[in-house]
Formats: sequence, structure tokens, C-alpha cells
Amino acid sequence: MSGSLFIVCAPSGAGKTTLVTGLLVADTGIRLSVSYTTRQPRGGEVDGREYHFIDEPRFHELAAGGAFLESAFVHGNYYGTSQHWISDQRAAGADIMLEIDWQGAAQVRKLVPDAIGIFILPPSLDALMSRLNTRAQDPPAVIARRIAAARAEISHVSEFNYVIINDKFDEAVLDLVSIVRARRLLASSQLAHHSELINRMT
Repeated sequence: MSGSLFIVCAPSGAGKTTLVTGLLVADTGIRLSVSYTTRQPRGGEVDGREYHFIDEPRFHELAAGGAFLESAFVHGNYYGTSQHWISDQRAAGADIMLEIDWQGAAQVRKLVPDAIGIFILPPSLDALMSRLNTRAQDPPAVIARRIAAARAEISHVSEFNYVIINDKFDEAVLDLVSIVRARRLLASSQLAHHSELINRMT
């Protein structure tokens, strides 16, 4: 049985990446897809770990060749998810987590109807602005644009299967872990993964 595909989306600064990191620590059975992007690395980011950092001509070359399951233009940069890597990992039975924006999520749902969408909300827009200011990675004008974009992104929340409000971090991580584990415990999943055990008992 192929692995499950989880999609996590959130406005910039809502804590998506930190929550996913918490999930990966708590559940070593899930693998994070590393996207391609044309944006410059931020302090501490490593090529191949946070993203595959490439230039715009190379991105368009890969896109034209059908390399991406989804791609989007977000905050002035291109992002894309490797089609080949996702297919190989799922075929091997691995559960995959995608950190992408709502545009990419919509593309993935069309191609992978059983993908599980999870939207991360901040407790308020004031809290989101505070986090963006505390992060100190962007000038005020960029932060203002990100807040405006957040309103538009949040308007798509109803398109997702699950919604987590990232107010208390530990609770939000537990919520994310619970979604992944509940998916694995579906009868269809358990019957596929433990068919020999069930057959012996029946």
C-alpha cells in the first residue's frame, strides 16, 4: 500500500516549519519533502536540507520538463515539489509531509485526491505580526505585505481537512501528530499493512 501524502499550509510566520520539525521529532516514520525554490537562503539554511536552492532559469527548465508535482510563485519567488521523489517515496510505503502554500495545495489535490490537507492558523493577526517582527528576517514593508497576503491565504482555510490553531506550541504539535497517527489507524490502512496478522486471527 502506498504511503499517505500530508499537506501543511499556513501564512508566513504562523509557525508551520517549527510545528513540522516537532512532528518529525515525535514521529520518525514520516518524511519531509524538500522543495525547490529560487529565493536566497536565509541565515543557517543549508541547500538540500531546508530547500534545494536554484536560480530562475533552472527552475523554469525543471518545470517545463514536468519535474514538479506542484509549483507556485509566492512572495516574489518560485517554489516547486519534486514529482519523482514523492512518487518513489509513496510507492515504498513512506508517509510524506509537504510544506507548501494554498496554491500548491490546490494543484496537489487535483492530482492526489486522497492527500490530507492541514492548515495552520495563528491565534490572531496581531500575534502573527509580532512573530514576524520578532523573527527579524524582513524589513517593515515586507512584513506589511506578508500580513496582507496572510488575510488572502486564510480565506482558503475551508479547503483543508484539518485546522490547527498554533497558540500553545506543545498542544499544536500534539494536534499535528494526532492527525498523522489517526490516518494510519484507518481500517483501510490497517488492513493493508497488517493483512497477514489479521488473516491469522480470522
